[in-house]
Amino acid sequence: MKQRPLLLLLLIVLLGCTGTQQVWAEDGYRLWQRYDLVQDASKLAAYRQTVGELVLEGDSPTLSVAQKELQTGLAGLLGQPVAVAQQPTQQRALVAGTPSSSTFIKNLGIADRLKPLGDEGYLLLTTKQNGRSYTLIAANTDIGVLYGSFHFLRLLQTQQDISSLSLSSAPKTRNRVLNHWDNLDRTVERGYAGFSLWDWHRLPDYIDQRYIDYARANASIGINGTVLTNVNANALVLTPAYIQKVAALADAFRPYGLKVYLTARFSAPIEIGGLKTADPLEPQVQAWWKAKSDEIYKAIPDFGGFLVKANSEGQPGPQNYGRNHAEGANMLADVVAPHGGIVMWRAFVYDDKEPDDRAKQAYNEFKPLDGTFRDNVLVQVKNGAIDFQPREPFHPLFGAMPKTPLMMEFQITQEYLGQGTSLAYLSPMYKETLDSDTHAKGKGSTVAKVVDGTLHKHQLTGIAGVANIGTDRNWTGHQFGQANWYNFGRLAWNHDLSSEAIAEEWIRMTFTNKQEFVAPVKQMMLASHETVVNYMTPLGLHHIMAWDHHYGPGPWIKDKHRADWTSVYYHKADEKGIGFDRTKTGSNAVAQYFPPVAKQFSSLKQVPEKYLLWFHHVGWDYKVKSGRTLWDELCYRYSDGVKGVQQMQQTWDKMQGQVDEERFQHVKTFLAMQEKEARWWRDACLLYFQTFSKRPIPQDLEKPAHTLEHYMRLDPKFVPGI
Repeated sequence: MKQRPLLLLLLIVLLGCTGTQQVWAEDGYRLWQRYDLVQDASKLAAYRQTVGELVLEGDSPTLSVAQKELQTGLAGLLGQPVAVAQQPTQQRALVAGTPSSSTFIKNLGIADRLKPLGDEGYLLLTTKQNGRSYTLIAANTDIGVLYGSFHFLRLLQTQQDISSLSLSSAPKTRNRVLNHWDNLDRTVERGYAGFSLWDWHRLPDYIDQRYIDYARANASIGINGTVLTNVNANALVLTPAYIQKVAALADAFRPYGLKVYLTARFSAPIEIGGLKTADPLEPQVQAWWKAKSDEIYKAIPDFGGFLVKANSEGQPGPQNYGRNHAEGANMLADVVAPHGGIVMWRAFVYDDKEPDDRAKQAYNEFKPLDGTFRDNVLVQVKNGAIDFQPREPFHPLFGAMPKTPLMMEFQITQEYLGQGTSLAYLSPMYKETLDSDTHAKGKGSTVAKVVDGTLHKHQLTGIAGVANIGTDRNWTGHQFGQANWYNFGRLAWNHDLSSEAIAEEWIRMTFTNKQEFVAPVKQMMLASHETVVNYMTPLGLHHIMAWDHHYGPGPWIKDKHRADWTSVYYHKADEKGIGFDRTKTGSNAVAQYFPPVAKQFSSLKQVPEKYLLWFHHVGWDYKVKSGRTLWDELCYRYSDGVKGVQQMQQTWDKMQGQVDEERFQHVKTFLAMQEKEARWWRDACLLYFQTFSKRPIPQDLEKPAHTLEHYMRLDPKFVPGI
């Protein structure tokens, strides 16, 4: 009895709050799928009138989740439930389905418009029949209907005109896949958002709601595959107990068009199969993999296939037995081919023998194998030849293997871009690579055309992103990390989209449609990647991060057991200058590019300044385009990076009151951390490089706060993701 007054008081407080603000926390869990009431009164009225009722025939699992998503989304956005019918009964209706599932759509005679859209595309169309107005979400397949439903909801979320729709969309790449570097103990290599989503202990019996929301989020941006396990693979996931756990996830994801893939440890026949060899040409090894593949497909009929990291960074592979990458990939490809599976074989390789330039090794190993891979093998190539640096020129393999489908591998998680504390919108970086011209078949032979198959007429195509997702409530650690998951999916679907358009969509869906918020935050996002490059690795510097965990600066790293795991290997600073000579006077890595590109990168005058020190060792007094010496330019670039973060802070501070306080304070705090890190990078790098340049930092620039020895002593403990 004594507790009743307290409970009553709490109830009154909660009820009082509902009139002015949401009771639940705005912690970012809903991502960009925030179906809150449309605030523009005129648009709200127009949307309510246009939608009328929802007409959806069919009860497949995918159509059922499409109906649920539309009902939930429309109820939230329109502020009222929407009636659902099997056939139109009102003057206006939203009709979703396929010609197979919907007699109404079948009778409209739009088959010719649907045919070119393939298995995943969709059509959004306004049409009139017998004096009634209909908005169609039509597709050839159920998954196309689901993708179209998310697009339609996106139009409402971003307050677009839906009164006269006539648009179609189909993916430019066939396999659009997230690579989770998740370990079976739930740690995540290069993960900065908590632990792995996959609760292996409670699988297969417990299906966490997060699995469903994960699948929803991926479907909303067209991602259709997920590799559940780390490329540094553990063979245990291929054992019967784990296959059943994977099957439970596959069942949960299937209605959303999300296939599961696994990483295959090449030595699995030895580790869990009891064999004495994993030689891909040995019949007993081939038989073991065939039996294992059949076992997996019996449990998961739509299993996507395998992702393999082999003979790189200590991982076992075919070269252990004197075989090449094609022989290893083809062995696995043969066992999944009867089931419709594929093999994604990573080209990120370097062996135990230190090469003359690590940037050259993938090309040297894979180029001679062009045309020897099975038809269901994709060679997965990182965007650049080193390792997901803040900026890299495009990988020379793109365009160099015309007989082999090449799959792009981007990193969404920010291993070398400030990790979980930095705002770095990566769409401009992805676009920089995709829009690069390989000149493989003359001018206009972009990396994007290699990846989507149009340049060399490949039907099997793919693009992968190393995921930044974990158990943090907001999924990605940093609120703005969500934008990189989002933009990866949107570009994987359509690489012609602009960074500006994607940023604006995400902002409007994630925060608000208020233009006074959208415009400045969009500009902040678009400038953020260049800002990070400036305070970390300007002018083509690369791989100068701290040892092992890669958090913070470490340009002084040297004397490790491999030279190409050190910073000095890459920047090669000395009293004469700085930079890695990759021209014919150095490693001649430029020769791996097609002649027009090689000529540009080889020329000190023609190379884009953003790649200057990637390809050239340049004197400290060399005059760059600004008219400054190289040393002074480095000083100004590093300082511009710090100023860029400070500008982001100023922009964000002005947004207070425009969005919920919880997420505002989250971003504000993270920007303050990023500003400290930017200063750390600037001061440490300039002091270190100054020991070689022997030149002063320009008078008008802020000077380092501590000595070089201070920064060299810093050693952060327990950095996540290693």
